[in-house]
Amino acid sequence: MDEATFTAPPWAWLAVAGVLAVMLAVDMFSHRGDHVIELREALAWSAVWITAGLAFGLLIWLWRGGEPALAYYSGYLLEKALSVDNVFVFALLFGYFRVPAGYQHKALFWGVIGALGFRLVFIFAGAELLHRLAWVGFVLGGFLIWTGWRLAVRGEPDVDPDHNIAVRVFRRLVPTEPRFHGNRFLVRVRGRRHATLLLVSLVAIEATDVIFAIDSVAAILAITTNTFVVWTATAFAVLGLRSLYFCLAGLLRHFGYLRYGLAVLLAFAGLKLILSETPVGKLPVWITLAVVVLILSISIGWSVVTARRERRHPGG
Repeated sequence: MDEATFTAPPWAWLAVAGVLAVMLAVDMFSHRGDHVIELREALAWSAVWITAGLAFGLLIWLWRGGEPALAYYSGYLLEKALSVDNVFVFALLFGYFRVPAGYQHKALFWGVIGALGFRLVFIFAGAELLHRLAWVGFVLGGFLIWTGWRLAVRGEPDVDPDHNIAVRVFRRLVPTEPRFHGNRFLVRVRGRRHATLLLVSLVAIEATDVIFAIDSVAAILAITTNTFVVWTATAFAVLGLRSLYFCLAGLLRHFGYLRYGLAVLLAFAGLKLILSETPVGKLPVWITLAVVVLILSISIGWSVVTARRERRHPGG
């Protein structure tokens, strides 16, 4: 039996849902009010989330064997890497709306809840389509290759909410306040509920994340179509997004070549999907994991070396 195609029993899904709910509750309780997250605290929470994600992969290894565990780790690393691009865009959005530092965690918390919901829907829909329709693999593969090319050649992304259809529709349907009212999403004005600027920024984040969700889910489905493995890898990677944001928001410009690494990974995932629908078949999971680690290491190392060289020889 191919261990990567196992069907997870209902108790496994319920156990994961319970663990995720507890972790989210602890995170919410630990960051009540308008608490500003400093770098040391963000690093500590990032360590917690990363440890939880790696530990869950070990549980899969003990439960179902090496192949699904390697698929989990490949998907986890890929989603974690792609989330760095999310962080960059979120930083631009918060800067555009001038969201105070004390309010950003609340917006990101609910943004992550929405991200988990979108990804869960996309995972089941994508896996079902790949199982039923062989040509979907070619479509998703081509989409990922095109997305990788676009990521490599584009400049700084456009985050102007006036160009965001979801934000424009929301503002048209819901009365909005052009300012913040503490960390509240809704406020009553002259007897009517109005959305605050914090809620508008959350809508912009959710709308932007839908695009990221399509890219990342399609890329992980190129590794495995096992919905339990894909969902858990995605969930544990996304749960650490808030801490990753507070760790990296001020450092992202030092990773200038990481974007090219992510572009190569997306194109590789697209090629892998296409090959899976040809006589070549699926590439071994260990090759996927090796490629992900290699490309991330090269792009991050290249970025760090270049940044140091520019600091030593500015303008050189």
